[in-house]
Order: sequence, then structure tokens, then C-alpha cells
Amino acid sequence: MYIVQIAPECAPVAKVGGLADVIFGLSRELEIRGNEVHIILPKYDCMRYDQIWGLQVSMRDLWVPWYNSAIHCTVWFGFVQGRKCFFIEPHSPENFFNRGHFYGFQDDVSRFAFFSKAALEFMLKDNRRPDIIHCHDWQTGLVPVLLFEQYAHAGMGGSRACYTIHNFKHQGLTGEYALWATGLTNIAHYFNYDRLRDNFNHTAVNLMKGGVVYSNFVTTVSPTHSHEARFTDQSSGLGPVLNTHQGKFGGVLNGIDYDIWNPEIDPHIPERYGIETLDSKYVNKEALRDRLWLKKDYKPIIAYVGRLDSQKGVNLISHAIFYALRNNAQFVLLGSSPDPHINQHFWNLKRHLNDSPDCHLELGFDEELSHLIYAGSDMIIMPSLFEPCGLTQMIALKYGTVPIVREVGGLKDTVFDKDYSHKPWEERNGYVFQGADNAGVESAMHRAIALWYTYPDDFRQLVTHGMSCDYSWCRPGQDYLNIYEHIRCK
Repeated sequence: MYIVQIAPECAPVAKVGGLADVIFGLSRELEIRGNEVHIILPKYDCMRYDQIWGLQVSMRDLWVPWYNSAIHCTVWFGFVQGRKCFFIEPHSPENFFNRGHFYGFQDDVSRFAFFSKAALEFMLKDNRRPDIIHCHDWQTGLVPVLLFEQYAHAGMGGSRACYTIHNFKHQGLTGEYALWATGLTNIAHYFNYDRLRDNFNHTAVNLMKGGVVYSNFVTTVSPTHSHEARFTDQSSGLGPVLNTHQGKFGGVLNGIDYDIWNPEIDPHIPERYGIETLDSKYVNKEALRDRLWLKKDYKPIIAYVGRLDSQKGVNLISHAIFYALRNNAQFVLLGSSPDPHINQHFWNLKRHLNDSPDCHLELGFDEELSHLIYAGSDMIIMPSLFEPCGLTQMIALKYGTVPIVREVGGLKDTVFDKDYSHKPWEERNGYVFQGADNAGVESAMHRAIALWYTYPDDFRQLVTHGMSCDYSWCRPGQDYLNIYEHIRCK
């Protein structure tokens, strides 16, 4: 099968969050299974060009229709750790992708509407006819619309669109100018509640809604989150649209790349280990204490790794820090926030706790340090208000670090409570709480810390249960291939 991924990110060359890891990991798995996979990305000036091998011009003169004219583009090709990637570089006064950052500009909708149009125009002009075009998040929500309304009639009628929503929070709300720009000029046709008109802002076009309506199949990134998206407020208003199109909507759990996240081969940790050599994990615990100047004591280390934003339950993370310190545990945090108020809150916490021998807050992101934290910690906490999938808990399980999570989204699909799960004992791998409140956090942390101190053999068994879990891309890769085959036959 010939599959094209159209996305705004791909690790490690253009990475903001987990989306980038998904694009790389899924593409790799699909290739391993014998499919031809290409990835189309914008050519950002801030990409990791040191991660691209053999970068060369693939198409020198691509003219992309835009409003009543066209923008000249160059398309580049290169390998990103073996993945075949095309990079679209527009030459225009708007300077769409030479901004020094991936996102965060007032014209982001225009930037990615153009990218969606350019990706399809490139495939048309270069005579590429994929079986499946798999696009991701609001940035590429126009791809299925343009494919169905324009490019299917121009020679791409055999391609089918799969659309994955990683985060419902950002949907690409914009004015009708995005339609005019991309040639969708029958405004009355598209500006309809059955197509792209936003359900709540009657003057706005919703690009994510367009992706849902026009694609052949829609996924989100865990089975539980697909249910939440339809029946709770976690779809940020798209629930009615998903219910209308429920016959083509489902959840596929993300995977993680065990070539990168694996303590048996990890080059970023001082001592490698596995289930049979678990004692070596504690060499990493001591190394983590050395690096972060924590007191060497008989205490568990509880960690948080990830973005600090409202989705992650920042007030509950703060509470967890102090609860850990009051209950004979150490706490390590690695993360940063795009929100200045949240960032300031954690800088104030850092100053307040600066002299504590049992706590270290590292406000920023350090890939190498994250590996050491996963390897050196005993537990990791994720009190998320919502979590479409979550990669942190799956990485922690592989590293023998027991997750303490709220029962939501992909966390519910991957972490099974030691005391209350209906799973067999050997499949229980962590601690789960329900309420998004301090009492919920405390109940789960209390049980985890108590087990660590009182029943260390049981805690060690819980660790090995987690390390035995398989959250690689193997199963989700097959799930996506099943979806592709399903829509390809239509």
C-alpha cells in the first residue's frame, strides 16, 4: 500500500510534542510491514537539519494556487532516520515557514491552509497517487476537504483520507478567507453546518470539523478518548459532529518507539537494565540524585515529566509535590509552560523549595535528563484533567517506574490499578484515581508510597508487570492498516 502522511511535525526533525513522535513511529511501523510511506512537512527554518540525510531538491517549480494567483514553491526530499520525507518551501512575501518557531503566529491558519493545498498540489503535479492520505490535527483539516472537492476530480479520485485528531482543544477556527484562498469559492456550499461552519460561532469556519466531515475515517488517539469525545465536553464542541459521523469514527491507542524508549539499550542512562537485571535501575536512581543534588536517603522518588499546562492539572501537580515531601518521598519535575502565569507559578515554587534536599524542579526541557528521570524514579504522576493518549505513562512502564494517573483518556486504557482493577494481578501495573481533586491525588499517592515502604516485594512485582507491557507500535500499526484496507475498498 502507498501511504502519505501529511503533518505539521515529525520527530526528531520538527518536534513540539507527542504528535511528532506519532508521525515517526507510525510511519516506521507501516514501512516495516512492507508499505511505501512518504511524509510531507513544511520546510521550517527552525528544523533540525542535522537530522536530515541527503537533503536535495525534488521539485524546483511547484506553483500552488492561492487566492487569484499562485505561490512558487520548492519541494525538497531527505531521509529522517530512514523515513522518506518531502519538505515544502514556499517563496512568498508572507514567509510562511521562516519564522524561527513552528507555531504561535496570528496567521497560523493561513500558513497551514496553504501547506494543505501545497501538499495536494505537489502530489497531483508529481503524479503521486497514494492509496491513503493520512492527515493530522487542525493544521491539515482542509486536506480531506480539498481532496474530495477539488483533487479527486483532477486525477486523485482513487486516494482515500484518514484523519487523526490528537488534540480537540485547537480546531482551526477562522473566517471564510481560508476558503477563498484555497479555491473553495462556493462559500454558501461550504459555510454550512453540515460541512465547515462552526457549531457555536456562526461566523467561523472550523477546519477540524471539515476534516471530520470529509474524511473517509476519523480516529483519535485512544479508545477511551473516542468515547469521551462523543459523550463529554472533551471534544470542545465537536461531539454532535462526531455522533453524526460515528460510523467512521474510532480510537486507536498510540504507541511508543522502543528503539528510543528502552532501558536495555538507552544510551542516555548510566546503567542499562531490564526485568532480569532490575537492580541496575537503582544505579540510575543514585545518578539522578547526584545530578539534581537530592539527598541520598531511603525514600522513593516521584516524578513529573511533561508540559505544564491546564490540561495536565497543574494545581494537582503542585499539590502532589507537597504531599510527597510530607510523606517521606522525594519529588523531581521536568517541564515548562507556554503560559506565563503557569510558568511564573512554578518558578515561585522552585524558589520556595530551592533549599529542600528532597525536591528539584527543572523548568525547561532536556531530552537526556528525561531519560534519566524515567530510569531513576520509582513512580511518576499524571493527574491530567484530560489526556487523549499520553506517552509519558507508557514510557514510565517500560522503565519500571510505576505510574499514578487519573482515570481519563489513554491513561485509563494503559494503567490498571493495583488494588481495584478487574484485570488479573499480573496485568495490574500502577495506581489510578478518579476525581480531579486533591483527595484523589492523595488517595493514589498514599497507596503507592505505602506499598513501596511496607511491601517492597509487591512493589517490585508491580514494576515488572509494567515492564512486561507491550505498548509498541505493533498493535496500533495493524489497527491503522485495518482501517486503511476498510476505506480503500469503498
